[in-house]
Amino acid sequence: MQTHTPPRSRIRLTRRGRLVLVVAGAVVAGTAVAVPLLTVADHHEVPRPAALVVQEGWRASQVYDAIDKALALPSGSTRTSLGKARLTLPKDAGGNPEGYLFPASYPLRKGSTPESLLRSMVDAAHQKFDGAPVAAGAQRNSMNVYQALTIASIIQAQAVKKDDMGKVARVILNRLERGMPLQLDSTLTYALGRARTTEEDAKIDSPYNTYQRMGLPPTPIGNPGEDAMRAAINPTPGDWLYFVTVKPGDTRFTADYDTHVRNVAEFNSVRQKAEQQTGQSQSPSPSPSPSAKRSGKAG
Repeated sequence: MQTHTPPRSRIRLTRRGRLVLVVAGAVVAGTAVAVPLLTVADHHEVPRPAALVVQEGWRASQVYDAIDKALALPSGSTRTSLGKARLTLPKDAGGNPEGYLFPASYPLRKGSTPESLLRSMVDAAHQKFDGAPVAAGAQRNSMNVYQALTIASIIQAQAVKKDDMGKVARVILNRLERGMPLQLDSTLTYALGRARTTEEDAKIDSPYNTYQRMGLPPTPIGNPGEDAMRAAINPTPGDWLYFVTVKPGDTRFTADYDTHVRNVAEFNSVRQKAEQQTGQSQSPSPSPSPSAKRSGKAG
């Protein structure tokens, strides 16, 4: 018995954009737009974002990870490219770009590289922070621009609201002027690379441990925006030495230690109730304060 092989077919697009279906020598023509189901899309291709958005307060490590992801590079690629980027940083930075990766939106153009993006961020930071107003504001508070940037990075990490930034700056400056340790969990979490701390963590040997070390940490602890820098050089007048965010939107500043102890106790009560209701540990307050008692820390 003789068998008949089904005719083979193939699809091609003519120069005039007409879709041609060839079946065993027979030609049937139609417009390409009339049969969209015959076109096959690559569902595995991920569209490349148009821009990389660096959020205020991101640490350098977060920026590196975001660049790797945006450029579809293996993890760690941007970090290893730092040496080739030839970033223009102040001497105080010691080659560390932390604080100078300015939060903004950066276009991802054809040919964008980790080095080009990092240089754009550092250039933007210099444009924002190297002007006379910042230098004069820093000098007015007996510090240089790099120290002001370090304080701004702490403010960015500590303040829940923009309105709190000037008060947080004042607490930091008041404690520095009085020779008091800053006792801030934000610097400790930076050293540890995680969000929560314990009483034992406050004993670690690190230049970022502001429980054990006096003065500012050696570098910024993140990349602040303009509002945080503005607060650092123009702190709100006040005598505050302590603050704690008892609950979202309720950050309390005081110069009285006993009042602060009561505020911290209220914070702990609010957190414990929330943990009982949800059945899980709550995230730390975004605005930890100088310690009243280490076990009563808000962070």
